[in-house]
Amino acid sequence: MAKSKNKTLQITQIKSRIGYKKKAKATLDAMGLKKINQTVTLPDNLSTRGMIKKIEFLINVEEL
Repeated sequence: MAKSKNKTLQITQIKSRIGYKKKAKATLDAMGLKKINQTVTLPDNLSTRGMIKKIEFLINVEEL
């Protein structure tokens, strides 16, 4: 059997949510980001990658 690696992503909000569409704001809320420079750690899976793709202009992503 193959080993399953539990990769995580460290996501930091780098821009303000003001002036962006409701969907972008809702995605930030779903990720747990509410303030600039706030960082959250989320699992590296398809749903997280999809959210990152939608708001990549507001966040910075690092793999851990």
